[in-house]
Order: sequence, then structure tokens, then C-alpha cells
Amino acid sequence: MKENAVQGKATLSSIIGWGFGMVVFAVGVANLFLVHPVPGIVYLFLSLLYLPPVNVLIKERTGFYIPTIVKIILGIIIIQFTLGVSDLGDMIDDFFID
Repeated sequence: MKENAVQGKATLSSIIGWGFGMVVFAVGVANLFLVHPVPGIVYLFLSLLYLPPVNVLIKERTGFYIPTIVKIILGIIIIQFTLGVSDLGDMIDDFFID
């Protein structure tokens, strides 16, 4: 993974990581301005876990990496929380229903 990030080669996992990381980042920004700063900041920090350069940095600094299955489970939890529990999900529903 480090070699791919350094050489700039795009793999499916890095493309998915960038895509989902940007989506979670956008949800964080929306929460930051529309709902409350605390969940917005949490989403912003969680979005970093999906970005390939951050994964490389974490592995270089700590020698620890986050397994893909953990990222998938965390992603499912983020999606469920965003759409089911958070106020942002209610705001989206109100926007499209009313």
C-alpha cells in the first residue's frame, strides 16, 4: 500500500478510500455548520481514517495499520448513524418530503 501511495498508482482500495473519505468529510462539514460542531468534528476526524496518505502516515509512525474489515464495519456504522440517528438525516428527510 505504501508503494502505491508513494508512486501515485491508483488501486481500487485507494479510490474507494478517497471517495468514502471525501463523503464522510462532506457529512462532517454539513454537520459542523447545520447541526452541531461536535458531531461535525468527529466526522472530520473519522474521514481521515479512510484517506490513503493518512493510512501510510499512521503505519510509518506507529507501525500499526487499520484493517480493511474494521474500516468497512466503521463505514457501515457511520452511514447508519448519519441517516438513522443524526439530526442531519432528519434535515435531509424534511428537505425532500416537504
